[in-house]
Amino acid sequence: MRIGLISDTHGVLRPEVFDRFAGVERILHAGDIGSPDILVELEVIAPVTAVYGNTDGFDIRARVPESARIECEGRTIVVVHGDQFGSPTAPVLLAAYPAADLIVYGHTHRPRVDRVGGRVVVNPGAAGPRRFDLRPSVGIVTLDESGVEVEIVEL
Repeated sequence: MRIGLISDTHGVLRPEVFDRFAGVERILHAGDIGSPDILVELEVIAPVTAVYGNTDGFDIRARVPESARIECEGRTIVVVHGDQFGSPTAPVLLAAYPAADLIVYGHTHRPRVDRVGGRVVVNPGAAGPRRFDLRPSVGIVTLDESGVEVEIVEL
């Protein structure tokens, strides 16, 4: 199963996302969405599980939770923005969600993949407006019987 990971769109959905997410079966948005229209546009590609971030207004908070837990291919996945942990790190997130096999977060705008004891923590980076001299990016997760593979893709 291929899953698209996106975060920190801040109201901007770059056209490249449609190409990068071609063929994904699900999309996980880790918050700071910016506009409900972003979720509608992503739903054209695949079903979306999203959470709100610290900059999201009441229109987003009324539609999506602060954190989400789903099961895919026999694995537990948690999606959270991460702002509730200050500047989130893999050890903090792994301790907060001990049953999660895969944790997807945003907030820092910095793409990162951490593997700890068979568990994976991923920040796909920020897909929206360019900030902090970082290139916009998304992630692709492939889940299969051999494990969890993660690719960070610049936009």
